[in-house]
This record gives sequence, structure tokens and C-alpha cells, in this order.
Amino acid sequence: MNISDRDVVVATFCRTPLGKFNGSLKNYHCTELGAHAIKGALAKVDGWIKPTQVEEVYMGNVYSANLGQAPARQAALKAGLPESVPCTTVNKVCASGMKATMLGAMSIMTGIRQVVCVGGMESMSQVPHYLTQMRSGKRLGDAKVIDGLLQDGLVDVYSGLHMSQCAEKSVSEHNITREEQDEFSLESCRRVEKNQHFLQNEISPIGNVKHDEMTAPNPDKIKKLKPIFENGTITPGSAPSLADGAACIILCSGAYYKKHAPKSDSVLVLRAFDDAAHNSVYIATSPTLVIPKLLKRMNLSVDQIDAWEINEAFACVTMINQKMFNINKDKINTFGGSVSIGHPFGCTGCRITTTLCNVLNVKKGRYGVAALCNGGGGASGVLIERLEIGKSRL
Repeated sequence: MNISDRDVVVATFCRTPLGKFNGSLKNYHCTELGAHAIKGALAKVDGWIKPTQVEEVYMGNVYSANLGQAPARQAALKAGLPESVPCTTVNKVCASGMKATMLGAMSIMTGIRQVVCVGGMESMSQVPHYLTQMRSGKRLGDAKVIDGLLQDGLVDVYSGLHMSQCAEKSVSEHNITREEQDEFSLESCRRVEKNQHFLQNEISPIGNVKHDEMTAPNPDKIKKLKPIFENGTITPGSAPSLADGAACIILCSGAYYKKHAPKSDSVLVLRAFDDAAHNSVYIATSPTLVIPKLLKRMNLSVDQIDAWEINEAFACVTMINQKMFNINKDKINTFGGSVSIGHPFGCTGCRITTTLCNVLNVKKGRYGVAALCNGGGGASGVLIERLEIGKSRL
């Protein structure tokens, strides 16, 4: 089985630990988190990709207010990449980090680039509040303060509904109970706790922070949590925490890999990717639109996928998609997900792709799919193949 010159190879992947909202990473500028992930990824390739060989950078970021010009470029230069490298910041809400990965893959598939750095970064702890009336002057009386977190990420701009209110609509339509969501969330926490040693494969400690600031599984506590909105079923326990963090993947062409990479037992290849969208209120079901596209591109069935990462934007999102495709629960979010470790919006699309690569390597699976919804009714997904190559370069 061969790798073609324009195949997109995952050379390496890395992420920071995820910090709780106003937690251990709150004082790190967003681009510092991004730089740390880039440096961590480059450190893992053991010299066969040097900073000077990175030809382009795409970094996802949702909350760019007050970060300064060109956040992706800031992260790249702080990571030690040369000033000559072009950099682009990508905003596709929660799918930003995954869309950045797709754009990098496209540049390799078209033959424009050989080595591309992709990823995502977010510091939700540092998102500012807005004083929108100050530009023209507030001559008298009180001024309204707008929360940037809500304004630019947590509220559907078309309906005015909070993201959890949007998700509640799908919960009702798919007959998912509060108790089922609670149990799913507890299992997500248990999986993170159980697989800490495997998660370290993808984490580069930052400062004294070596692990995700995860939510400990507590059945008694989660059952007592009140719904976020009256008469709802989604609680803070079945919704991911706001978080800080960054992730990075270094992609290279098949030609570059065959020429420069050391011999190894296996290689990860990004085989397919796509986007989809529908009505913005139904974010919970938008991944159901993109997953069939990925499978069709590779002529695969659901049962042929060995590992799934379907983002826990809410517990119900992953549950609905599992139910609609009849996916084996043991194959989904094997090492836990966003409900337990947090959801830094700009980072998560790349984070779940990173974790998918990790799971495929650990479990020695062949095919894996990562997918997630994003605000506005969109979804993005990628399909990765792990090839066994038996100590020979293809």
C-alpha cells in the first residue's frame, strides 16, 4: 500500500493541557498557548522537520478581540518560526481548528506547500467585555457592557438563542432524557480519568500544568445540578466548561515524508474532509450531515470506522449522532471529551483531531473520523487512515 506524493501525512501532533475557565492557564496570552503547541509539535518530530521548513501556518481562533494583529502570526513567531512564513487566522466558531487543518491539507494536495503547521488556540479566560457606545461618546447616563463570550460565541446570532437552548430543541426531538445525559457525562469523565497515561502522548506540559484540569466524576453532584434554562434538561454537568488551550498538527506531503521521515511502523494520512450546514438552531444534528460525506468519499461504512471523535459541544450532541448512525459507544470519544476537559472554541477542532490520531495509534485502528458542530448551523469533519508500513518507508 503506497503513499502518493500529494497525500497529506500527519507528521506529528501536540496540544497544551486544557485549563479551566479562570484556572491555571488564565494568565497565558492566547498566542502564547498557540506558540507552546507549535513548539511542542516541532519538538516531537526529532529534527526531520525544522522550523525553517514550515512553509505556512493556519491557526483557528474565535475570540480575537484584544489579541492584537494577526494572532496566528504572533503564535508562529513566538514559536520560533521564520518571519518569512505566511500565517492565517481562521474563524469557523467551534470548528475553527479543524477548518485550519483542512486549509493546510488543501495547500499540500494542490502541490503549493510541502510542510504546513495547522492548529487552534483560545484563551476564554481573557475574552474582554465590550463598551460599544464609547466610540461615538456616551455623554450622559449608564453605558451597556456586552460580554464578548456571549456576543461572539455562545449565542446564535440568527435566533438570539443561547447555544444550550438550541441544543435543547434537538434533545426534545430525539427523546433524550436528563438522566441519559448525566450518565454520558459521567462516563466521559471516567474515560479521561482512566486514560490519563495515554492522553500524555498528545500533551506538552506548560509551566507546572501537566494534565487537563478535568471535571472529576461525581454522580451525586451531577444529579443535583439545576438545568441551565428553566424546564430544560442540559445542566452545567452535561455541557462543557469554558476553557483555555491550544493544539497543533504538522502536516507534510507524501513526497516530503518519503524523503525525510525516519522509518516507522505506521503513518497517519488525512484522507478526507468536508463541511456541511443547515438551520442554525439545530447545531446538535449538523455533524450528521458531514459524516456521510466523509464515508462516501472513502467508500466506507460506519462499522469500518475504528475510532470516532464527535465533539461533546453538549453531551446530547455526541449522543444524538451516536444514536442516528448506530455507532458502537466504545468507539466514540474513547479517552473522554469536552464535557470532562473543557471546550476552548478555537482549539477544539484541532484538539479532537489530535486525540483521534492518538487513539488510532494506541488502539492500532485503521480508520478514524473526527466531527463537530459549529455556531451558525455548520459542521466540519475529517477522516484519517492509519497505515501499517512495517519499518519501511512507502
